[in-house]
Amino acid sequence: MAGTKKIPMRMCVGCGEMKPKKELVRIVRIPDGTVLVDDTGKKSGRGAYICPSAECLQKARKSRRLEKGLSCRISDEVYDDMEKKLR
Repeated sequence: MAGTKKIPMRMCVGCGEMKPKKELVRIVRIPDGTVLVDDTGKKSGRGAYICPSAECLQKARKSRRLEKGLSCRISDEVYDDMEKKLR
């Protein structure tokens, strides 16, 4: 049992599935209010996780779950930018 590393799990805001943190993309709202894709997973700010699929992003966009998770409004340009990065 000693030496077994615990895998951090996070929930996708699109499909609601729990997955290992490394498989998900982190979306972060940095202190100045800007929302962006956090490639490193280490930027400071309020984070939400999403599967790297356009389908999950569409679900999160439609139900506004990403906005609820980050507690702020997200513009269409930001969603479009995220969609490009997920492809």
